[in-house]
Amino acid sequence: MRALVLERKGELALRDIDLPNEPGPDDVRIAVHTVGVCGSDVHYYTHGRIGDYIVREPMVLGHEGSGTVVEVGANVKNLKVGDRVCMEPGIPDLSSRASKLGIYNVDPSVRFWATPPDHGILAPYTVHPAAFTYRLADNVNFAEGALVEPFAIGMQAAARARIKPGDVAVVIGSGTIGIMVALAALAGGCAKVIISDISDAKLAIAAGYPGIAPVNVANEDLAAFVSAQTDGWGADVVFEASGNPRVYDDMIKAVRPGGALVLVGLPPDRVPFNVNNAIAKEIRVETVFRYANVFDRALELIASGKVDLKPLVSTTYPFEESIAAFERAAEGRPADIKIQIIVDKGATG
Repeated sequence: MRALVLERKGELALRDIDLPNEPGPDDVRIAVHTVGVCGSDVHYYTHGRIGDYIVREPMVLGHEGSGTVVEVGANVKNLKVGDRVCMEPGIPDLSSRASKLGIYNVDPSVRFWATPPDHGILAPYTVHPAAFTYRLADNVNFAEGALVEPFAIGMQAAARARIKPGDVAVVIGSGTIGIMVALAALAGGCAKVIISDISDAKLAIAAGYPGIAPVNVANEDLAAFVSAQTDGWGADVVFEASGNPRVYDDMIKAVRPGGALVLVGLPPDRVPFNVNNAIAKEIRVETVFRYANVFDRALELIASGKVDLKPLVSTTYPFEESIAAFERAAEGRPADIKIQIIVDKGATG
């Protein structure tokens, strides 16, 4: 079928490619409606690799998706034809030790859409296990459904932080994931979230949410700002969501004694980390890799209206203009948070 194919680093094509199209007994076939352009998709496009994951042969991009069930396998009971759904893109080995421990996100054998060598979903149809396909509530549209995947990362980060009601958090980085983390932290019980960046445009979008206080660290010192906001005590939790190696000193300065650092952003290389300063504060350090067991709770929050992701969609492109969508995403425009591609123009919702 016709798909957006990353032929090699820096080269995209809309062309026909063989993809699985027949569901097994535990699978569903989905007509893809909306797919978000993720930073990892763009990174594969511009760099051809992320760490040890290297694009060695043509690969279909896209893993943030929603659509409509058009066929169900013989064993599927939880979904039916016509259901509007979103899809969790990681497919673990359910018999693995990681899965049995409930941490299938770090299963070494997990297959994840648009991660070499596995194809993504920027195509008219995809086949996916029903166990990792979730029905959308009537008041959740396809655009929001395609945002559940990045919001799930925020949910995972908030869970790892062990937030207590009334905590003050800091999020470093006001891109898609940073804002998702901030919203999840607020939903998890934080009284306030301070979010930092060097882009006024991105900070303005984040500041549109009640409970989020922006700070442009090109003009203000983060640790001093946090100190002023917390009577000199520091933040209970600091989330690093930028991937910038230069922020680690500020991160340690901003967290309170006995607080937590939660590492979400992936740096391009090794980072300097002042172990002595971290030990002196007895800081707890947590790490986040994708998510596990949070998709259903993320959908509940969105459907309840407590988390509104609609303001984060910057623009949409039709499927035939997918290459232009990726070219724009690669520009990194300051006001862009999430670019989405509409694959099925005929469906509504």
